[in-house]
Amino acid sequence: MYNYEIIIYWSDEDNAYIAEVPELPGCMADGKTRAEVVENIEQIIGEWIETAEAEGREIPKPKGRLVYA
Repeated sequence: MYNYEIIIYWSDEDNAYIAEVPELPGCMADGKTRAEVVENIEQIIGEWIETAEAEGREIPKPKGRLVYA
């Protein structure tokens, strides 16, 4: 399990839940249920980090809760 903030929302267009990780650009997943999207995003976070390491890119440290308001 990773400690990055995950934003989850319902998409009528996709008819699915969408999860985004703001600290990892382009890191997104979908799922038919909230549980499924959480499972999927955890896997995608791991793949994002693995790819970044292989390419020698910097991996942001989790900042915890981000404040947008």
